[in-house]
Amino acid sequence: MDNYQPTPPPFTAQVSDIDAYVSRVMKRVYLKMFFAMIVTALASYVCVNVPSVLYALASHPWLYFGLLIAEVVLVMVLAGALNKLSTVAATLLFYGYSILNGVVLSVILLQYTAASVASTFAITAAVFGTMTVYGYVTKSDLSRVGNFLVMALIGLIICTVVNIFLKSSTMEWIISFAGVVIFIGLTAWDTQKIKQMAALTDGSQAGKLATIGALSLYLDFINLFLYLLRFFGNRE
Repeated sequence: MDNYQPTPPPFTAQVSDIDAYVSRVMKRVYLKMFFAMIVTALASYVCVNVPSVLYALASHPWLYFGLLIAEVVLVMVLAGALNKLSTVAATLLFYGYSILNGVVLSVILLQYTAASVASTFAITAAVFGTMTVYGYVTKSDLSRVGNFLVMALIGLIICTVVNIFLKSSTMEWIISFAGVVIFIGLTAWDTQKIKQMAALTDGSQAGKLATIGALSLYLDFINLFLYLLRFFGNRE
């Protein structure tokens, strides 16, 4: 009797295996997102330091607008045709999007001092990190909040388009504040959603889930950074 070792119930072992699997998938999500951020930073750096590229973007609005359209198309392809794409193809499209986004961001970032861009990035990283950890560990169901935030995001996009014509500085500050709040919330919700999807996805789909999860969190981070930059960025 002294040597008796109780055997854990099968259910406990199963839950432990699922938790370990989810943890591995989430590590892949964050790793892909991290690499995408590096790719974006490198693309922006190259554009800023190659005068001919920067001049082409600044002097040809149609080129800049075309890149924006290409970004939207790539996101739609990734989101809509993910099941038809191989993991490698989905990952390459994701990094292709990261390059395009770096080119687009280079024009925006040039308007601000390097010090304010760096400090805003650090603030964004701290806020994002806090909210993604919260989304991962919380036991609360964030789906209701998430659905509300998606509706709020649609409203934010509409207000942004309207303000292009109104050019109201007051509305711009309201939009920026709302954008910060929305993407802080979306970071937590997207993290929880990815975690839940990982628990229901078999190993053959883990690569694709890691890619679409990384894309979701990447978009949350970039948008949060851009809205915070309006508050903390110092223009040249």
